[in-house]
Amino acid sequence: MDEAHPRLTSTQLEAYFALTEVSSLLRHAVEKQLRDVGGLSYVQFQLLARLGDAPGGQQRMTDLADGVVYSRSGLTYQAQVLEDRGLVTRAPSPEDERSVVVSLTDAGRDVLAAVFPGHVAAVRELLFAGLSDGDVDQLARVLGLARDHLREAPPRSARARRRGGARNS
Repeated sequence: MDEAHPRLTSTQLEAYFALTEVSSLLRHAVEKQLRDVGGLSYVQFQLLARLGDAPGGQQRMTDLADGVVYSRSGLTYQAQVLEDRGLVTRAPSPEDERSVVVSLTDAGRDVLAAVFPGHVAAVRELLFAGLSDGDVDQLARVLGLARDHLREAPPRSARARRRGGARNS
């Protein structure tokens, strides 16, 4: 192998192609279900789901951007769309007026309740139905390792920001 142009092994290449194909096929089916049932894009669903899991149903915009690995400007647009639909509200943070806090509304909770059963069914059927419990354990472990490695040098949208002295949107 040429050191100047390292290559992937055949196993690495097979794993990479399998990961990208699984991701594309799963995302397509999940996005269709989310659009059909809740009128949501995948990113909008991620935002609502993260808010649904957050204490008090709210989170800072920058923390949401970190979690979904989405640009701050793109997240601002998606939050505006959700706010226009009455699914979230946005307000200055009581701790830091430079930060914006997004809160899930009752209507947002209703949309989540409508899409979650089909979302869970799609993920179970499409991703997990052909795997044993041991396979799922291995998949979670391996993807967790890959995620953690990628988060060591994340894109700007996913970098943790310092609180206090740094400007947060």
